[in-house]
Formats: sequence, C-alpha cells, structure tokens
Amino acid sequence: MEKTDLNELIARSLKIRERYHELEVEHHGSEWTVEEDALAFLTDAAMVGRLTMSQQGRWPAGKSGNAELEHKLGESIWWLVVLADRMDIDIQDALAKFLTKTEKLIKK
Repeated sequence: MEKTDLNELIARSLKIRERYHELEVEHHGSEWTVEEDALAFLTDAAMVGRLTMSQQGRWPAGKSGNAELEHKLGESIWWLVVLADRMDIDIQDALAKFLTKTEKLIKK
C-alpha cells in the first residue's frame, strides 16, 4: 500500500470521528465525551496487547491473526489523533517534542 502523508491521515481520521459523533447522537442522543473516547482508546490498546501476545505465541491464538492486530494498531493511532484534537493538542507537535526530548535523554 502506498504511504500517505500524515496531514492527510489526520484529516481523514477527524472526518471519520465526525461521522461517529453523528451516529452517537442518532443512537444515544449525545456525542461521546472526551473521557469516553479515552476509555475506548484504552480498550483498543489493551486488545493490541492481547493480540501481540497471541502473535508471539504467548497467548492461545485466535482466528484473526495479524489482520486484527494490524486493525487494532491502526485504530489505536486513530484514537490518539482524535483525542489530541479534542483536547486541542497538535499531535504532530507532541510527537516531535517527545522524539526530541527522548533522543536527548538516550544520548547520555
């Protein structure tokens, strides 16, 4: 698959989240809160852990294998983009700052 620009991926992520907000209002009368989004992210991140254990032979293998792990990794990144946006944090800037700080720390 062709690599996509991070700005485009972020824009697509936010557009998808807008559609989910519409569905939440339609089905539940209100959009999820930031806290509910964070909980959803944590649930998916936990699934990444379990699927990784399965892939590495440390947990009984499920039927889905790498396809579900790939999906959950992508979904977890999507949630981080959504959470950052909802909390007015520039995800690209946050990542760049983290990398710079960590690079300086590990050079010691």
